[in-house]
Amino acid sequence: MAAWGLLNIVRQFTDYFSVLIPFRALSTATLIALGANEIVMSRLGQLSPVDPTVNTPYNPPAPQQPGVMQQGFLPVSVEDVRGFLDLARAEAGLKGEQELAGVFAQLASDVRPLALGNVHRAKEQIKLLTEKLLLLHISEPDKNRIEPIVETLTRKLFSHDYLIGRQEARSIIGPEVIDVPRDVEAAMMSLYNSYAADLQLHSTFNQESVLGTASQKTLTFDRAFLESSDACYRFRTVWELQRVQVPQMPGMAPTSAVSVRPMEDGWVSD
Repeated sequence: MAAWGLLNIVRQFTDYFSVLIPFRALSTATLIALGANEIVMSRLGQLSPVDPTVNTPYNPPAPQQPGVMQQGFLPVSVEDVRGFLDLARAEAGLKGEQELAGVFAQLASDVRPLALGNVHRAKEQIKLLTEKLLLLHISEPDKNRIEPIVETLTRKLFSHDYLIGRQEARSIIGPEVIDVPRDVEAAMMSLYNSYAADLQLHSTFNQESVLGTASQKTLTFDRAFLESSDACYRFRTVWELQRVQVPQMPGMAPTSAVSVRPMEDGWVSD
């Protein structure tokens, strides 16, 4: 839904929208690309399927591990549910209504019926959203292109982790996917690397290492950028790290831990 909301805002300001993809634009980012008149991909550019995963309180609980607090609920992939039913038909050869009803009853005993209802709604919704995004730029005479694109990106690639390079993206989506000139590609990658440095994407965060021998430290992270020719906004998070003593049983050596206290979380302008 975030992609649909963003594209509606963008379309209030322009009739022609291009996306630049230097590296990975997966899942929701692929949906945003589908709503563009022009998808400019570098040679490293990648899209992905848009099949959704449902995560609600009705999902099966995550397996309990000894000594670990309950970890919430298992996400349920729309394609996993479809794959289970296809397995029963294709591999086990179940065809009769009674046999398939038994398979579905087994599925409903592991995944609560309300979660399965959410899966069905998510499946239908992602098809609707994909069609709506493509209709933002595909004209009426070319509408026959839409159904094969939707089928491929929501069903036929089987794994949400499947990576779609530029050539395959063009074969799936069509002429909206264009090659980028080498000078533009160099500029895209330079900007991408600049963002990666500002976002510290190549640094492993370890709060113990960051705090070191200090007892307290304040850290600032820029987590997203929204820029135009007129302004720059950063989504900024500020944490306060503090070393605290952990109470122990009598006779045990004292230990310490690092507590993290959020101080600030929101958009700031440059």
